[in-house]
Amino acid sequence: MLITNGTIVTLGRENRIIPNGAILMQGDKIVALGDSNHLITQFPNEDKLDARGKLVMPGNICAHTHFYGAFARGMSLPPGPPPKNFPEILQKLWWRIDRALTLEDSKYSALVCLVDAIRHGTTTLIDHHASPNAIDGSLDAVAEAVHEAGLRACLCYEVTDRNGEAGARAGIRENVRFLKEIGKQGNRETGGSVRATFGLHAAFTVSDKTLERCHAELDGMNAGFHVHVAEDISDEDDSVQNHRVRVVERLNARGVLGAKTIAAHCVHVDVGEIDLFKRTDTKVSHQPRSNMNNAVGVADVLGMLRYGVTVGLGNDGFSNNMFSEMKTAYLLHKSHRRDPRVMGADTVLEMAYANNAKICANFWDAPVGELSVGAYADIILLDYAPFTKLNAGNFPWHVIFGIDGSNVTHTICGGKLLMQDRELVSLDEEAIAAKAMELSRGVWQRVQELGDSVIG
Repeated sequence: MLITNGTIVTLGRENRIIPNGAILMQGDKIVALGDSNHLITQFPNEDKLDARGKLVMPGNICAHTHFYGAFARGMSLPPGPPPKNFPEILQKLWWRIDRALTLEDSKYSALVCLVDAIRHGTTTLIDHHASPNAIDGSLDAVAEAVHEAGLRACLCYEVTDRNGEAGARAGIRENVRFLKEIGKQGNRETGGSVRATFGLHAAFTVSDKTLERCHAELDGMNAGFHVHVAEDISDEDDSVQNHRVRVVERLNARGVLGAKTIAAHCVHVDVGEIDLFKRTDTKVSHQPRSNMNNAVGVADVLGMLRYGVTVGLGNDGFSNNMFSEMKTAYLLHKSHRRDPRVMGADTVLEMAYANNAKICANFWDAPVGELSVGAYADIILLDYAPFTKLNAGNFPWHVIFGIDGSNVTHTICGGKLLMQDRELVSLDEEAIAAKAMELSRGVWQRVQELGDSVIG
């Protein structure tokens, strides 16, 4: 397909805007981009998609999310006082809802999130799954949803000791099985869009014995970990009290850190822990909306970036409108520092595109987050008519103050058109929503029945 007559925003190293531009896709990659008239003349027989002046830019990336939490939307908690801190939020909400999930629930909670992602122009997502009463095959269920949606995703299962040794072993087994299966599939059509990593919940729910077992199982598999780190101060308190070291030191001593590892949140890490991230090339993901919602604090993202740590942007299961996450990141750090000069729009876009692309380079063999020859053809078209000058230099501020996921009209992933003129091409959104509604009733009922039995 040849996309023509668009205002192309390449981002990436070239970072240029091409007026009346065109992009040629062959297979799942971009093979040419430039002036529309030139490419139409050069490739006269290609199928064409007329952008009609729309913005054409890379699909967005989410560096950390939780598809499994979708059915929590609008759910009331069991009777009692509302959770007053993060440990209580885990105990009263998330550690109930994950136990209530079946394999079918896991698939459909993923599907509704993927529909949301397509609608808002997010084409690559790194998910962290949990379903303690339906562990075996759970990553296959989520992968099935990803394949049906046509998006790009990296999956893992969260290993934890909070469900006993049998639960921890089952989580390890699911990660290892899925990593091996994805490794066998390689870049075949059945596996090219889905990748795998090794999930850990968080240091405070994983024993040294389990960490060591996970590290041993991962040996020789050319993969890293995806783990929550110091999201709340309670994680650091637990580590210091029970292990006499801080969280990141403990994880590093157990072989968890490394260039292929994603450390999510990192709200309460200190300078020594940041230094460990830098020295091990561990990647960090920042989730500002979630951190604000859980009232856990504000990560020192600016400090980590200055120190040379790769910090990307995720959503922790919030809506997959990553433009909203960018706007929140822009505002949160200004408010927190009481300084309007910090966290410029250019820094936000660096996290959302360049740094997220560096994280994704651990999983896919071609670039994402940019429009360039050889990059994956993950492309979105947006109805955005700027009423002030738009150029490569000020584009980040157009994103923060103008562009939103609601502007997305077309979503393409791996060269496949998934949404055209705001209509989903291959997914039956109405049928998915109806099935999700049916399944969510069962999940809600089981959450109520679980009550306080899951609190550890």
